[in-house]
Amino acid sequence: MARVKGSNIHKNRRKKVLKLAKGYFGSKHKLYRTAKEQVMHSLKYSYRDRKQNKREMRKLWITRINAACRMNNISYSKFISGLNKAGITINRKMLSEIAIDDAKAFTNLVGISKDALAGKTIKQEVKATKVEKETKKEETKKVEKKEVSEDLSKLTVAELKKLAKEKNIENYTTMKKAELLEALK
Repeated sequence: MARVKGSNIHKNRRKKVLKLAKGYFGSKHKLYRTAKEQVMHSLKYSYRDRKQNKREMRKLWITRINAACRMNNISYSKFISGLNKAGITINRKMLSEIAIDDAKAFTNLVGISKDALAGKTIKQEVKATKVEKETKKEETKKVEKKEVSEDLSKLTVAELKKLAKEKNIENYTTMKKAELLEALK
C-alpha cells in the first residue's frame, strides 16, 4: 500500500490557525503549537464574553437610569415599579438613552411613575382610546363586507367557488356563476 502524505491538508490547517493568531504577541503568532493553544483560548474567551457583554450593558443602562432618577428625587426601583403600574413598557436601553438625550421626557416619565405609585391611573384613558379605535375598525369591516357583497358579480367563477367553499355551500363545484351568486347572497 502506498504511503499517504497529508501535505496540502496539513499545510492548510496550520495556515488557518496561524491566520487566526495574526497579531498575537511573541511566538503565539509564529509557532503553530503555541498559536493553536492561544487561538483555542481566544475562541473560548470570545464565546464567554459575548454573553458577559450583554450583562455589562444592562448594568450600565441601569446605572444611567438610576443616576437620572436620583436627579428627579426617586429611586430606580420605585421608578421601574411605577412605570409597571402605569402600564408603560420601555426597555432599559431606551430609558437610558432618554435619560441621556432628553431630560424633559425622562422627567415626564418620572412624573407618570410617581402618579402611578400614588394610585392615579392613566391606563383607563389609554384603554378608552383603544376601545374607540377597535369599534371604528369593526364599523369599517362591516362597511367593507357590504361592499364585498355588492362586488360579487365582478368576481370570477373560481373566486366565487372559493367563497362558497369557505361558507360550506353544498355542490358549489357544479354551479354556474348565477347560481353561485344566489347561493352566496
